[in-house]
Amino acid sequence: MKLVVLDGYTLNPGDLSWDPIRKFGELTIYDRTPADLIDERILDCEIVITNKTPIDEELIRRHPKMKMIAVLATGYNVVDVKAARENGVVVCNVPTYGTDAVAQYVFALLLGLAHRVEKHDQTVRAGKWTNHQDFCYWETPLFELSGKSMGIIGMGKIGAKTAEIAQAFGMTVLAYDLNPDRSLESKALHFVPLDEVFKRSDVISLHVPLFESTRNLVNKNTIAQMKKGVYIINTSRGPLVNEQDLYEALLYGHVAGAAVDVVSVEPIQSDNPLLKAPNMIITPHIAWAPVEARGRLMDTVVENIESYIEGRPVNTVDR
Repeated sequence: MKLVVLDGYTLNPGDLSWDPIRKFGELTIYDRTPADLIDERILDCEIVITNKTPIDEELIRRHPKMKMIAVLATGYNVVDVKAARENGVVVCNVPTYGTDAVAQYVFALLLGLAHRVEKHDQTVRAGKWTNHQDFCYWETPLFELSGKSMGIIGMGKIGAKTAEIAQAFGMTVLAYDLNPDRSLESKALHFVPLDEVFKRSDVISLHVPLFESTRNLVNKNTIAQMKKGVYIINTSRGPLVNEQDLYEALLYGHVAGAAVDVVSVEPIQSDNPLLKAPNMIITPHIAWAPVEARGRLMDTVVENIESYIEGRPVNTVDR
């Protein structure tokens, strides 16, 4: 059996092992695959392993030997799942590897907005504290999390873990989900309609998949519903946010600050308006990337492939 990894570098830049996958057959690994080489590299492969390299309907139809697509991520919008289903190709993702890592990163970003630790460190190293007339100073407004309300849109595993951490900080959680798990409700966590999340939250964190129904979820109309001075966090999918609308809301002060680990086009383009936005933190899609999380991801991919070979595929997606 032939297997190919089209873009393995971000999962495994050298600190993990591909050996557990090699045992399944003849494995070829590429760090990255440009669009014009996808056809050549998946030729005669039964199992195609991809992270962000797109597998569209044309590719699926041209390669009838391909029977499984293993996605090295939770999100699987890089695969035309409908075409895969129609052509008998199993698509598997990795649904839960990054729960702790991403939820932790939400608060890395939020605390970054609350305290601007790195910015203050830089000013100290530049000599500002040495030459200051007072024993302390701050470059930006600082704020506590305790007593604030955190709106969480999407209460899957990552959203629920984020809610748990928020409560540990003394925050009240206003949660929205299409299928709310009422067992999570408490004195500090309430499921509310989406418009209530927008209206009442001091901080809003996005945890929903990217579908047409969620594209541009944060836009000028929903921002207008939010409190003046709200903070917005996005560690989910870039296109959930209309970046021009967020830029304008930051520029004019309706949104006090925002932090994103994902953007609409990745790598970020030089004309992305968020690069010019004030009170903005942008990081290069790293919430998922602690070595522990990547190790769990690799383990699940191995399980997905093994289960497919045994005729009992798991973690399949068909939407």
